[in-house]
Formats: sequence, structure tokens, C-alpha cells
Amino acid sequence: MDAAGSEAEFKRTNRKPAYPIGEELRAYLSREGREVPLPVSYAQLREFTAAMPLLERGKDTLWETVAYPPEEMGRLSQGLLETYALLRGEGGMKVFSHVYVDRVDFCSFGNSQPFRVRIVNAYNENHDYFYVKVGDASRVCGLELEHLLSPNRMLYLTWGETLVEEHVTGIPGDIFAEKWLAADGHHPVRLAKELIKFEERCLVRLLGDMRAYNFVIAVTPDFDATAIRVRAMDFDQQSYDGRLRFYLPGSFKENRPFAQLCAKHINAASAAQYRREEQSLIHRRHLAAPDRVKDLLAAMRSNPLTSPEKAKELADGLAEYHRDPAFRQHTDMAGLIGESLARLDRLLRS
Repeated sequence: MDAAGSEAEFKRTNRKPAYPIGEELRAYLSREGREVPLPVSYAQLREFTAAMPLLERGKDTLWETVAYPPEEMGRLSQGLLETYALLRGEGGMKVFSHVYVDRVDFCSFGNSQPFRVRIVNAYNENHDYFYVKVGDASRVCGLELEHLLSPNRMLYLTWGETLVEEHVTGIPGDIFAEKWLAADGHHPVRLAKELIKFEERCLVRLLGDMRAYNFVIAVTPDFDATAIRVRAMDFDQQSYDGRLRFYLPGSFKENRPFAQLCAKHINAASAAQYRREEQSLIHRRHLAAPDRVKDLLAAMRSNPLTSPEKAKELADGLAEYHRDPAFRQHTDMAGLIGESLARLDRLLRS
């Protein structure tokens, strides 16, 4: 589907359109080792013949466990195992000979309509997941920007119209807010600090729609407390929306409990400190791979990710928010990300 057709589809379905991966972005992915032949495609997984709701403690998870014809299941299982070996071990099926495909789930809710594959170790029953999705350019650019500019390294592969992603571990934000936010098992100030840093990352690299169910909270025991990291797990809304607030997670009503936590525990001086810390980290990551970031932004510029009207709206919003008219000279999302990075360079060198 072309960009114009995707926009029309979005108006009909109220879903963000999927933008195809263009030639320059595909070339970038190939150079960086992301584009590799995959044994199973998203289209092949869509050919399931039965589906059963997946329940958890009697509640609908919005996932369905799917089934395939017996003559296809063996071939698909082998292909999915080879895919997992490529994702986790760059091939080498010998060391993955004791794992098996336990289940394939499908979710029709949301934009990506992903498949989730559960992999189990036959020796110790330890399990892992990975996802198979449509190779949307927005999502691919979001994953790559996360890999380059955040503290998180991302494992993903593409081939044709298929995208394979690792599972991002952590407690989904909405579940954390419901079950753990008021508990004593975490340090509220540390969580508030990480939420502020997370919002700064989203704004600089223009990752939108970080409602509570689109990010996870990873809690790691430390020697005297707990270490916390807030991580995005959905990159569908990378550089798409024209509204500035879409890139500020604290503006969503779904995130109100977290915004209230920050307001309770963090004053203005501390918030400014934490934002500056994150700006410095993003700047250093950029300096560590300037050519790769430059090549990615060039590929994004040649690959439609949104409409010119949305890009202009966001340019005006960023110019007003940062009190920096330089943003208004850009007409595409890649230019706005580049300007955000240039602004950090000016800010930190002044």
C-alpha cells in the first residue's frame, strides 16, 4: 500500500497507516545486519485455520492461540525455530536443538496485529518469546533509534515485508500502576526519576503514544535498594503524529498515576537535573555513532512516515516548546530529530 492509500485507510479504520520500507531504509538495514533471509514470513503465519482465546486466570488476554493444518505445522515450527536461532544466536541451529515451539498466539487488537511465538527449553522448561509483525517503516525506525539513542540494545530482524522482534521484559505500565505503584516493593523517587528521563528520551527521538500499556517497568534488585528502568515496548508511533503532547508521556490520561507520582516526589530543580542527565547520555550515544545516526536519518527522510501537514504542526510545536525557531525550517520528521540532536549539542557545549 502506498503512503496516500495508507492515509486513506487510517481515516477509515482510525488506525495509524503502515508505511512500506523504502529502498534507502532497506539498504541501511542490510548494511547494519538487520536485513537477513527469514525462514517464515508474516503472511505465512496469517494462514492459520483455527483460533482459540487465550485466557489468564479466567480473563481474556486479547490474544488468540492459533493452529495450522498438520502438514504445515511441522514446517512452520522448524522455520520459527530457525528464526529464533537467527535472532538470538545469528543462526547455528546446533546449540538450539533442544528448544521447541510451544505456542503461536495472534493479537488482532491494535495496529501491528502481531504473532507472539513461545519458545521452550526442553531440558529445564525455561521459556522465551519473540514477535513476528508486518515490516512497517515507522516501527523499524523506532527500533533503530531506540538501539542507537537509548540505554537499551534492541534485537530485531527484517526480510521483505516481515519484522521479527525480541520480547522486551518488564511489567507493563498499566499493570504496574494497578498492582505495584502503591506497594512498598519499589523506590518511588527512583521510579519518578526514570519516568522523567524516559519522557526526555521520547521527546528528543520523537517516539509517540507512550501510554502506560506501551511501555514496561523493569525492576532489578540492587545491593541497597532497587534499580528501575522504564522501557518502550511499542514503536508503532515513531515520528507520526503532529501533536507535541503525543511525545510527552505525562500528557496522557492513562499515565496520570505516574504524573502524580512525579509531582509528589520530584521538585523542579531535581526534574531539571534528571532531564539534563538524560540529554547528556543521548548526546554521548549520538557522538559514539554519528555516521550511523546520520545514515538512519537520511533513510528516514526518503521514506514517508507521516504527512507534511503533521510534520509542520510538530515543527511549530517544538519551536514553541523549546523557544527555538530553528525547528520551523524542517519539513520532515527526520529533520526534526536531527534538529533535536543538534539542539542538545548546542545546549551541552554552551
